[in-house]
Amino acid sequence: MVRRQDTRPSPLFLALLAVTIGGGVLTVLESEFAYTAGVVILVLGGWAVSLCLHEFGHAIVAYRGGDREVRWKGYLTLDIRRYSDPLLSIVLPLIFLLIGGIPLPGGAVYINHHALRNKRVESWVSLAGPLTNLVLGILLTLSVQLFMPGEVTPLSAALSFLALLQLMAFVLNILPVPGLDGWGAIEPFLSYKAQVFGQKARPWAPLILFAALIGLPGVGTAFFDLVGSLFDAVGGWSALAWEGYRTFRFWY
Repeated sequence: MVRRQDTRPSPLFLALLAVTIGGGVLTVLESEFAYTAGVVILVLGGWAVSLCLHEFGHAIVAYRGGDREVRWKGYLTLDIRRYSDPLLSIVLPLIFLLIGGIPLPGGAVYINHHALRNKRVESWVSLAGPLTNLVLGILLTLSVQLFMPGEVTPLSAALSFLALLQLMAFVLNILPVPGLDGWGAIEPFLSYKAQVFGQKARPWAPLILFAALIGLPGVGTAFFDLVGSLFDAVGGWSALAWEGYRTFRFWY
């Protein structure tokens, strides 16, 4: 059984959540500077919160699947420091988000796969993270539909853009590319040779993917079209998300 103190949210996570909510409050002010700052804070803070939830998803499924080490590693506390390297997992993904709007995978939890009960559990451990992003994207979209239907405001635009980023993270992470969660979901069922290839390709395969998304128009277009179709399918308003993106990148 998971003890309460093992899953109690860390003060840092609660601080990130408070900052995100504070950004939302700023968006309702009439000052252009205030609502622009609010959109930026809400999106960046919301993304950091979702990173914690994504990695917590991996960890809690691993815990229930047999890996008790995630508890003493602090992975069940939602503490962003437990999931990340400050440069590679926080700074660089946030910079990419600022300059390109592509939510790079950020954190990481180290799972003892030998402790997991079976291959099916291993697969679900990998799927838990992207599915968390999918659920967050749907919930954010629904919140706009239910509480701000038809409204074009900085808050509704920021939430729509954040929802779009969550769906983008889901599609990106679910791709069967070594180093991403989609590969982790199928890896237990692959041949030994394929698994060795995946381990060797893990450091550079995501970099090639990101370079293709940015540098090859056809690849980038197909990816963003897929994300857009998913966003539309869950009830998102693309024009509203674009307004949030435009406000988020206020310097352009």
